[in-house]
Amino acid sequence: MTETTIAGFAREAGVGVETVRYYQRRGLLPTPRKSGGIRRYGEEDVRRLRFIRMAQGAGFTLEEIGELLALHATNDRRSVRALASERIAALDARIAQMKAARDVLTRLARQCAAGTRGPCPILAAFE
Repeated sequence: MTETTIAGFAREAGVGVETVRYYQRRGLLPTPRKSGGIRRYGEEDVRRLRFIRMAQGAGFTLEEIGELLALHATNDRRSVRALASERIAALDARIAQMKAARDVLTRLARQCAAGTRGPCPILAAFE
């Protein structure tokens, strides 16, 4: 890939232009200097943006991604592992919450299907 405009950069990385600008405001992506009045993005920018998107997909927050990007240059595996362990614990907690919510909703759906009178147990549970 040769250098490209923000629109081409965003398209190459599979995001919108506003996403690129948002990441720049957050300090996750550098804002390149203008060349001929236009900012140009290169392959390293695409790699960094893909890194951000993949880390988001793994459940990291933007703040944590900033930490990961800073650690990337240091090769500090212990700190990266610690961040990953924290994220795993948070995901495990979220999974447990979602499973509990699913179990409750499954029970309520069965109760709703079993009865024909009175308010639906699902709706009553949300009051």
